[in-house]
Amino acid sequence: MMAITRTEDLARFCDAAKNQPYVTVDTEFLRERTYWSKLCLIQLAIPPASKVTGEGGQAVLVDPLVEGLSLEPLYDLFRHEGTVKVFHAARQDLEIFFHDAGLFPKPLFDTQVAAMVCGFGEQVGYETLVRKIARANLDKSSRFTDWSRRPLSDAQKAYARADVTHLRQIYEYLSAELKQNGREGWLAEELRVLEDPETYTNRPEEAWLKVRTRTNSPRFLAILRELAKFRESYAQQRDIPRSRVFKDDAMIELASTKPTSENDLGRSRLLLREARKGEIAKGILAAVKAGMETTDLPQPKNDVPGKPGNAALSDLLRVLLKAKADAAGVAPKLIASSSDLDAIATGDRDMPALKGWRAEVFGSDALRLAEGKIALSAKGGSVRVVSTE
Repeated sequence: MMAITRTEDLARFCDAAKNQPYVTVDTEFLRERTYWSKLCLIQLAIPPASKVTGEGGQAVLVDPLVEGLSLEPLYDLFRHEGTVKVFHAARQDLEIFFHDAGLFPKPLFDTQVAAMVCGFGEQVGYETLVRKIARANLDKSSRFTDWSRRPLSDAQKAYARADVTHLRQIYEYLSAELKQNGREGWLAEELRVLEDPETYTNRPEEAWLKVRTRTNSPRFLAILRELAKFRESYAQQRDIPRSRVFKDDAMIELASTKPTSENDLGRSRLLLREARKGEIAKGILAAVKAGMETTDLPQPKNDVPGKPGNAALSDLLRVLLKAKADAAGVAPKLIASSSDLDAIATGDRDMPALKGWRAEVFGSDALRLAEGKIALSAKGGSVRVVSTE
């Protein structure tokens, strides 16, 4: 397998790949010590019948850590719409390329999403697809190794190569399945989310929405909002993990205790020692003060005035979803989540589960069920939809 460390070699491979129907892509990265993922390795492979750089030239490892190597030839390939770029579970890979170069590979194919559309289950793993489609086994022992260290071991290289070579057969199989079952449009709908910059945009003012808490006091949530906003901004600007600023449990503690001085911070049970003084401490105290003084109090999450829950309808929607998903041969969670079903039961109508292909498979009947226009009937081991009109 060829290792690419020079821009001209990368350009040569990418130029050849532009003449192919597809190229498979994967990355190895580290994120334990940074906010943004650190790209450590890029794997590329073209269809097996092609000969590009001689023996082993069908698959290459690109080392982005080599000084002087430009990834512009790769990004030029990503812009080339005559070659499909194939990933598995592409979201983290796409975030790296979007953050680094502000682009998305087009056209895009994600084998994990395609497998869900083709009935392989929820969040199906690459190893499962390799076993079921390529009839091979993977050695995953190198998965959690340090990909930033050089030189790479033979085991790391073999693992990295397998991530794109088996992907070729998986892509060809799933692509044919989608054409046969007429679900290419379903995949296209899902990929639009992956190709949307909003998917990878972390706004500090919205960071509090991802923090799990059992307290719904508006004042508490206002302080939490300001603390989360400060943490997100601080972590982004310094490229460090959020947990290096302070962890969620410490943030919840701070929102409850409402410290007003560094002495108060010193009495925290959960706050990191380095966060009790200096810039982080000042940021915490300013955030608490802002949360205490604001008149813009957030609504408690999952508390929508005028929309009482309907537990019975939620349960019926779950039965309907399972029946419809089984009939379509598609993973239920790809159609709707449990929270989506609860939202439909409370009257929410603005969600993906009620639009596009999901409406055809489930959403239209879900609305009819909510409106009392259909009922569910069990016969034998199956569930049927019965009109009540």
